[in-house]
Amino acid sequence: MAAGQGAFSLREVLAAFQTFLHSLGAIFSFVSKDAVAKVQIMENYCCGEQREKYVSLQSMVEYELANGLVDIQKRSGRPDSGCRTVLRLHRALRWLQLFLEGLRTGREDSRTSVICTDSYNASLATYHPWVVRKAATVAFCTLPSRNAFLEIMNVGTTEEAVTVLGEALPYICDVYGITQELFARHKLLDLP
Repeated sequence: MAAGQGAFSLREVLAAFQTFLHSLGAIFSFVSKDAVAKVQIMENYCCGEQREKYVSLQSMVEYELANGLVDIQKRSGRPDSGCRTVLRLHRALRWLQLFLEGLRTGREDSRTSVICTDSYNASLATYHPWVVRKAATVAFCTLPSRNAFLEIMNVGTTEEAVTVLGEALPYICDVYGITQELFARHKLLDLP
């Protein structure tokens, strides 16, 4: 995935994000619908008129900042920038990272709803209004047990699913870390 020092292909990351969302299934449709819409926005940038500027996260940030495409102060009538859209995906990736790590390390009798709620509260909840936080918490209560959830992921037995998570999480952590550092350096972590 890495292309140079800490650079990675936006298209590869978007494809991986879609794969993970798909593997979580319909149970997380309330999260995945929004994320899929944001992935589509980014795919449009990656295939659009300025596609050469959207080859990597780094090239996108440089291009959008240099051309005044990032609305840093407040939301205007202009379309969502790639930076703002990636920031929303970045926050969702943090939730996914925490959730999958909780599933991977949880005991067999762990409650998925608790793992999911804890992951949400440590990541996305900060950015959501009260009504969305409450709706998410209620939705999490409908999640099956950890082992049943791992089976729903459809990657094999519970043990095989834990192994797959163990293999995938370092990549998720790398993408999250690179994005976090880049956005922090350019003061993009608090875009409206």
